Amino acid sequence: MYVYFNGSVIKKEEVLISPFDHGFLYGLGLFETFRIYDGHPFLLDDHLARLNDGLTQLNIQAQFSRETILDAIQQLLAKNGITHANIRLNVSAGVGEIGLQTDSYTSPNIMLFARPMEPAGDELQEKEAVWLRVKRNTPEGEVRLKSHHYLNNLLAKQEIKHKVNCEGIFLTEGNYIAEGIVSNVFWVKNHTLYTPSVDTGILNGITRQFILQLAQIHQLDIQQGFFEKVSLLEADEVFVTNSIQEIVPISRIDKKSFPGKQGVVATQLHKDYRNYSSFLWSRKELKGELEC
Repeated sequence: MYVYFNGSVIKKEEVLISPFDHGFLYGLGLFETFRIYDGHPFLLDDHLARLNDGLTQLNIQAQFSRETILDAIQQLLAKNGITHANIRLNVSAGVGEIGLQTDSYTSPNIMLFARPMEPAGDELQEKEAVWLRVKRNTPEGEVRLKSHHYLNNLLAKQEIKHKVNCEGIFLTEGNYIAEGIVSNVFWVKNHTLYTPSVDTGILNGITRQFILQLAQIHQLDIQQGFFEKVSLLEADEVFVTNSIQEIVPISRIDKKSFPGKQGVVATQLHKDYRNYSSFLWSRKELKGELEC
């Protein structure tokens, strides 16, 4: 496999990173994962906007444009001979002295990894879910960044072991619904779409934001807030989202069954998702596109 590393596409075995990189020493780095549909990076502008904002907060001097990253993606896909892929864009702070640094990081390490995927299908793929014993930790700052600090997610993944078709759902310390290990959580009751507020400390997922905008267009009532488990367990349907797996209906949580991939709202949102995944750069284009 070839990777993009600091401006060059090289074999993965050739990538060398100093142990003094503060991404390694202190977890100071950010990443974005997004999906390539027949060569198109879906919602790339939104991913880059979140990444650029986070880099500013971490005092890492790097900002990325669509043109720069698209060029890197095209080089990477061509070298690996793929058109449908899962991309991870990783920015690590770079080398520094041992100790916490307050000065700006001026030479970050930039990497892109591409993993081949099958072309996206029209059929929804459902999963089961469980409530996690591990609680969702609070963000390190005002909002949760998509950072290298992933221990909470790793502990949760170890809790559910190797259950491929299962997602674990975090609760906060106050026992409010938070998010999945690698997903945001939604449920529907009486034409209202519910999802935890970002004030619970969850990651404001790019797919989460896209789904909320689709829901507005379909004139669903939307409730974002602090919800206990009973709210979800009384739902008509439940689904989770992320940028790689898209929309994943939940068929069961513990002993409670749900419609899974037969859910009406999940099915409609997935249809919309498929319609736009091959050309949309940002959710901001969505409203105008639907009105055409």
